[in-house]
Amino acid sequence: MPEPRILLVSNRLPVTVKTEHGKTKAVPSPGGLATALRGPHEQADSLWIGWPGDTSRVEPADRPGLERQLASLRCHPVPLSPTEVAHFYDGFSNGVLWPLYHYLTDKVEREAWSNWRAYVEVNQKFAEAIQSRYRPGDMIWIHDYQLSLVPAILRNRLPEATIGFFLHIPFPSSEVFRILPWRTEILQGMLGADLIGFHTYSYLHHFSRALLHVLDLPVADGMVRLGHRQALLGVFPIGIDAPEFEALAAEPAVQEDARQIRAGNGPRQMILGVDRLDYTKGLTRRLMSIERLLEREPAWRDRFRYVQLIVPSREKVDAYAALRRELDELAGRINATWGTISSLPVHSLYRGVSRERLVALYQAADVMLVTPLRDGMNLVAKEFAACRHDEGGVLVLSEFAGAAAELVEALTVNPYDLDRMALQIKRALQMPDAERQSRMRSLRARVRGFDAHLWAATFLEALRAAGGQRLVPGAAPQVSDEAELEKILERILGFAHLHVVLDYDGTLVPFADTPDLAIPDPDLFSLLQELAARPQTQIHLLSGRTRAGLERWFGHLPIFLHAEHGFWSRAAGSRDWRPLMAGPPAWLPRIRSLLEKVTRETPGSMIEEKSNGVVWHYRLVEPDFGHLRAAALLQTLRKETAQPDLEVLEGEKAIEIRRKGAHKGMVIQRLFEESAGAAQFLALGDDRTDEDMFQAIGAHGVALHVGPGPSMTPYRLENPPAARAFLRRLLAGGPRNVHPKQEVSPTHER
Repeated sequence: MPEPRILLVSNRLPVTVKTEHGKTKAVPSPGGLATALRGPHEQADSLWIGWPGDTSRVEPADRPGLERQLASLRCHPVPLSPTEVAHFYDGFSNGVLWPLYHYLTDKVEREAWSNWRAYVEVNQKFAEAIQSRYRPGDMIWIHDYQLSLVPAILRNRLPEATIGFFLHIPFPSSEVFRILPWRTEILQGMLGADLIGFHTYSYLHHFSRALLHVLDLPVADGMVRLGHRQALLGVFPIGIDAPEFEALAAEPAVQEDARQIRAGNGPRQMILGVDRLDYTKGLTRRLMSIERLLEREPAWRDRFRYVQLIVPSREKVDAYAALRRELDELAGRINATWGTISSLPVHSLYRGVSRERLVALYQAADVMLVTPLRDGMNLVAKEFAACRHDEGGVLVLSEFAGAAAELVEALTVNPYDLDRMALQIKRALQMPDAERQSRMRSLRARVRGFDAHLWAATFLEALRAAGGQRLVPGAAPQVSDEAELEKILERILGFAHLHVVLDYDGTLVPFADTPDLAIPDPDLFSLLQELAARPQTQIHLLSGRTRAGLERWFGHLPIFLHAEHGFWSRAAGSRDWRPLMAGPPAWLPRIRSLLEKVTRETPGSMIEEKSNGVVWHYRLVEPDFGHLRAAALLQTLRKETAQPDLEVLEGEKAIEIRRKGAHKGMVIQRLFEESAGAAQFLALGDDRTDEDMFQAIGAHGVALHVGPGPSMTPYRLENPPAARAFLRRLLAGGPRNVHPKQEVSPTHER
């Protein structure tokens, strides 16, 4: 059997297709991701899957040769049309996700529905390409925000695959992320992975809060529980190829170039900025801080030279063209105001440079400015440190760059605070040599200690472990398979006198935001009516709801109703409700008063009154606040459980305080006694309150748990639609599909 491979998946392949002098060839591309993954790709049996770039100009006769070149580089292309690229990449990835994730919400495209559809389609195309090349045992590592939906699509198609996802840009706070109309689909897409990696803990924290607020999924100990499966979250700050930069910095030609750059500056110190043209890099505010420094310290106009290298990017996009014009105007204004006959304070270069020249600039700089408004990591800061074998130079780093979490010896700045940024630049220019060397020595040790190779190895090791512990230890079992359900049905069809006992919320209908919104539909009425007409069969609806609620919805049906977990019962066709015990409990007024106080202090919560107790609902409370308030309430209520006739139950976003001894199991016992031991049961339920009736049934019937929660019964249906399908199968007396798929579809309806 072939050895397991690593399938590396990114929007772009680590090569660029070029046509020169009539020949088409694939040449390696520069870039942080290509560099970081070069080691695993070269050293392991791996395949890189991604878009090869625009190949529309490649002649048909040259395509077979290009495909052979890519195959020799172990690259599998995912071809995209120019229209797909325009909508998926430019329109949605960079027109919606990029600005939103960087907190620049004013730059998010207003109308992006058609672009969203293209994003979904391209993610599906990537998933199909991965699936076509997948072999059992392969590890799949998907990269970045352009492919957020791929993990979930693959999970549905390859349930046993080991899938990792790494986000290379910031994940925003949940308040910002929730602006996104497709927030649910993006989160569900990422959760298809076994391991989700981030550069910093703050990004992981933001993602965790988004899961809680949007999907109501808590994160505990870096793990999200998804039924019987779990997804792990981790922090893996990406590094650079530090040895390569150090070797390049040691080359005599590079050192000579750095010496000439310093000589060209004369007595002036050199401040350096190296950035791609992008509105997230804080370039205008950086220039404004230089201007602010000159305004505060006019004598410094001839003491430093600020060189800003801007690498062209997305030149055809209006926002980027406007940014370049703004930068040119700002640099011109500063030079016109503060320039001298012998020098200009700002030198702006709009071009790419060779790797050797870049390293020479790093070595020549006295101060390095890395001040983005928001950045996932920013490898320029690490490259600068790796190149400074002389332990000179000062790094001024934005606190909003991911690198700031690691490179703590840098001078940190808030790029929105121009005055303090100007002061920090001045401090960097005046820093004593001993402090410079001490700071740079520590920075270099950090950059060396966790480079790109170790980053990749660490993530892959964690992914391998995550794939091995995909199933939650002690978690609820998988849903019963077809063979097991067939045996269960066969047994039930043999019962002479069948009592079908059904919970309502979470069993026959999904949970709703408030109890009154979980309204029964015509299909459910029809199903219950048909079940009640089945020979030798009684239908019992046994719910925690009140008498009035059950009567209003189901009073017209020929079925038995049991309210408040069986405290009240009503026979089919009757209007008379019979209580299990007489009179309300003595503690009820005191508990109600407590809950009223908690409700006043917890916006969104509500009280549901019952004759046998009271329920506090917090489904509509802000999620983490609701959990905190519920925990505090439970702690208070523990003091009350000394009462011999009081018990507290935790439900689905609800806490119920009821009289002890009035539970669903009592209904089963009464029905069994009334039948003189002849009754046999089929019971369906979804939560802790239903376990009482499951236990009471014992060997006198069959109990099926609905949903993912823990249960004493070994038999399980996936969800309310599956529960209804099983009951219809009972009516038919034969096999039907009781596993309706509720596959998460990456679509969004208005």
